Amino acid sequence: MILEVAILNVIPGQETAFESAFAQAQKIIAAQRGYISHEVRRCMENASRYVLLVNWETLEDHTDGFRQSEGYLEWKALLHHFYDPFPTVEHYESVPNLKT
Repeated sequence: MILEVAILNVIPGQETAFESAFAQAQKIIAAQRGYISHEVRRCMENASRYVLLVNWETLEDHTDGFRQSEGYLEWKALLHHFYDPFPTVEHYESVPNLKT
């Protein structure tokens, strides 16, 4: 399993509209091949910063599958105009001997 971590800096004052748009967009990502789950958290120190955590079966399910899909175009139209700067996205894998 791969964890996608995206830091989402939303334009101040657009938080409510972003959350509403994300409520629609999450249906798109949840329908993708290899999608396992996702979670969005808002920063307590900066109310216009969020972190998106998405669990994928493989890295390619995100990078080649979702990002090359028709659904991604809809996702992009719904969400990308809220960000400044554009999100930093990284992928993480488990470290087997460091699990509990």
